Amino acid sequence: MSEPANRPVALVLGASRGLGAALAEALGADSWQVVAVARTTGALEELDDRIRARGGPAATLAPMDVTTEDAMRALCRSVYDRWGRVDLWVHAAIHAAPLGPAGHIAARDWDRSIAVNIRATARLIPMVEPLLRAAPAGTALFLDDPCHGAPFHGAYGATKAAQIALARSWQAEGERLGPRVRIETPQPMPTATRARFRPGEDPATLTPCAEVAARLISRFG
Repeated sequence: MSEPANRPVALVLGASRGLGAALAEALGADSWQVVAVARTTGALEELDDRIRARGGPAATLAPMDVTTEDAMRALCRSVYDRWGRVDLWVHAAIHAAPLGPAGHIAARDWDRSIAVNIRATARLIPMVEPLLRAAPAGTALFLDDPCHGAPFHGAYGATKAAQIALARSWQAEGERLGPRVRIETPQPMPTATRARFRPGEDPATLTPCAEVAARLISRFG
């Protein structure tokens, strides 16, 4: 079966769980062509099953690490060759290092936080920007989590803040000619990361990822 030429294309990074997975599922169920990127193959396959169970098209699954530049560059080239554009880039890939005092953060946690949260973002922007420019209203979506300066959040808070600072610069640079960059701060959700950061919190007091995803998707219809 041929793919509808007018189906919008979403590139979702961090699509295996949490809000990234919820956004990918919601987009797919709304007939977007989803390119789902995450390191966990099984979780991506489960995502594809959920999308198709809701009547959406089969997702394109890309089990890879966003810090592997050659793989991400090849993926962007493949997306261009197949669709010629990306209508929405969801950057939900994040490394949440264990909480701990600033003076006791392990070097490996710093290195991974910088690699995923800052360097990968910086390298991906020039790869994805041409794909967004090729779309009628190409949009990049970043998800803020303003916890910088919070006790024990040194590695995560500092690198997440740096990622969003970079996104804000790109946003300001594209105000006239695009691409459009959106930065959203989702409501607290019952994700695995939040459970690790706030053990004992009642998940019933949090907003389900699917509900947050639906609200965000409604802005990109």
